[in-house]
Parts: sequence; C-alpha cells; structure tokens
Amino acid sequence: MSMQFVEELSSRIRETLSQSPAGDLEKNIHALLQSAFTKLALVSREEFDIQTEVLRQTREKLDTLERQLSKLEQHND
Repeated sequence: MSMQFVEELSSRIRETLSQSPAGDLEKNIHALLQSAFTKLALVSREEFDIQTEVLRQTREKLDTLERQLSKLEQHND
C-alpha cells in the first residue's frame, strides 16, 4: 500500500464526511490511517524491486565464489 492509496482513501472519507456534521472526524481518521500504515513499515514497490535486484546480484556473486572455492579445494586435494 502506498501513500497514494492512503490519500485516495482519505479523499473518499473526506467526501463522505463533508456532507455530515462530522468534519473533525475526517482529520482524525486521516491521522489514524497514516499512523497505522507507518507502523506497518511498508515499502514502496520501487524499493522492493530495487532490493530484489540487489539480492539477485548478491546471490550470483555468492554462487561464483562458491564455484571458485570448490575448484581451489579440489586443486589442493
């Protein structure tokens, strides 16, 4: 979930509440939603994709190093 989702949800709530006497309630709900999503420690899709690529590259390097180590161990035996 992104901040865009929170903003859209907040906007919908604001529209609904603008027709009622509960104007302050909208501000409280918005703050509550932002707080809840912040506590979830969510990351953006972009950050997730970046970290996935970093992990893929790290795994490739590890595989290469393991192969090199295996060759060195066989050579020393």
